[in-house]
Amino acid sequence: MENSTELLSQKLGNSTTSTLLPDLSDYMDYRLYLADFYHAKKSQTRASIRPYSYAIFSAAADIKSPNYLKMIIEGKRNLSNDMISKFGKACGLNKAQGEEFRLLVSFNQAEDPADRNYGLKKLSEYRVEQKLKLGELDRKVFEKVPNWIGWIIFAMVDQAGVNFKIPQLKELLRGKASETEINHALESLIKSGELVRDEATGEIKKGQLTDAPEEIPSALVRKLQMQLMYLGLESLYQDAPAEREFGSLTLAMTEKEFEELKFKLRQLRKSLHKDNSIARMNAKGERVYQLNLQLFPVSNSNKKFNA
Repeated sequence: MENSTELLSQKLGNSTTSTLLPDLSDYMDYRLYLADFYHAKKSQTRASIRPYSYAIFSAAADIKSPNYLKMIIEGKRNLSNDMISKFGKACGLNKAQGEEFRLLVSFNQAEDPADRNYGLKKLSEYRVEQKLKLGELDRKVFEKVPNWIGWIIFAMVDQAGVNFKIPQLKELLRGKASETEINHALESLIKSGELVRDEATGEIKKGQLTDAPEEIPSALVRKLQMQLMYLGLESLYQDAPAEREFGSLTLAMTEKEFEELKFKLRQLRKSLHKDNSIARMNAKGERVYQLNLQLFPVSNSNKKFNA
């Protein structure tokens, strides 16, 4: 009897390790994550006496409806705050993963574009923080990468009338950052050598870096780009049309045309940066502006349909 139980245990053990459960951090759609989780659990328990089912998930989530998960996956229902916690529990998520799942659901279910963008920003920032805590990202490298506050403060060296006192920087940053955040960003730039403070006069200048830049993790690049793009979204609602220039163009292109346009945008960015650098050698600027060049797909290729 003992040998039979051991053989059964080994059999079930082998079946449950054949398919790994999906990693929540790999997903931008919580319904797709739930679908993959469900299919992985079914695959793991295929040879079990009681294979995984929608009813088993509902029981684990303390939900009366046996097909609730199926309705969520198919987009027929949304998750309430209470259900988010129950689903996280049924998926075996820990506290940190449960919060990530909540942010992912909030982002996916947001209907207003502004709310959706804000949800994506919060999710992105949370995932970076978790990677730092788990050691998946090097904190030393992370601290060398300026956030949006540091990015703008660095550009303020070329703005006239900036004394780099914290209260003034807070006002110039339009109250979007706290004095603590501003001070941390400024000191980080000085510590890295990107900015240099004259001990005698207190004047802030751009530094001369000689060390080759370390490879920056893509997660940190995405976080910075998200922050800068979110500033653009805020400007759309906060600034008068005369103070900004927003435009959009939606095009159908071939892959070759897309690559050519990408090249032109990169050349334009380099040209604008060069012209601005030359201009700032002669006179300081009046304000700091953010220019975002965005080119991204909004439809899938139809190649697979025509194959």
